[in-house]
Formats: sequence, structure tokens, C-alpha cells
Amino acid sequence: MKIPTLYLDTSVIGGAFDDEWKDATLELFRLASSGSYRLVTSVVAKREVEDAPPRVRQQFAELFADPAQVHLLTDEAESLAHEYVATGVVTSKYLDDARHVAIASVQGIAVIVSWNFRHLANLRRETGFNAVNLLQGYPQVRILSPLELIHENEDEDL
Repeated sequence: MKIPTLYLDTSVIGGAFDDEWKDATLELFRLASSGSYRLVTSVVAKREVEDAPPRVRQQFAELFADPAQVHLLTDEAESLAHEYVATGVVTSKYLDDARHVAIASVQGIAVIVSWNFRHLANLRRETGFNAVNLLQGYPQVRILSPLELIHENEDEDL
């Protein structure tokens, strides 16, 4: 069985050190280390963590030790990110959030993981990103919080 690939935005990396999000974030990392998921990110997240506290930068380095896990911001992804802005999915102030979604979309990564409920992990934004993706010929994406993913992996007594 193919291991699902998850694109992590910057909020998830920092979430390992946030009291509210720590438990779910660390459980997601544990699931990935046990082989349930393959984690990837991008140079956008790498740039964003450069100004973060040392422990966040260290977490990033540990999670994404293989350079193949860190996707580039291609011209194609940059163009798609600007299309998200042009259609009002997000404003230009949040272009990096659009870049995260665009990189994942161009790479065919179906699930983006984020604690950013305002600009990414909410139904209105997901619908907007997917409307643009559909019109531009890119696959649909899901934008979920780590909490949603770890609950999906719990055994259920049905």
C-alpha cells in the first residue's frame, strides 16, 4: 500500500512547541515516523522558520532531513498562488499561504496539514483553492489540522 504524503505548512512545525497543539502535532509526527505518513514541505516553510526560535528550526531539520522532502517554489506554483490571490481566495498579504497550497497542488499532494485556521484550514478557503484548482486543471486538495488526521487513525469499534 502506498504511504499517503502530507504537505506540512510552517504552523505544524511550530505546533510541536505550542501548549494547545503540542499533543496532536507530536502524535502526527509519531504516526509519520511509524510509516503511516510521508511528510513533505517546501522552501516557503524553510524560509519562514529561519526567523523562528532555535528549537523550531531544529524540529524542521529533523523532520525534513532529506532534501527531497522540501519542494521548490516553481514558476508554475508561483503562478497558481497568484491566481488564488487574483480570485480572492486569500489577499496578497497572505501570498505565502497561497504558495503552500500551490506547491502541494502542483506536486499532486492531496493533503495539506495546517494549524492556520484563518487562512488555510477552513471550509471556505479549501473550497476557494479547489475552485481555482479545478479551473486551472490541478487536483483537489484537503486542508486538515493534525487533530483531524490523528483522529482518522484511531481504531473505531463499529
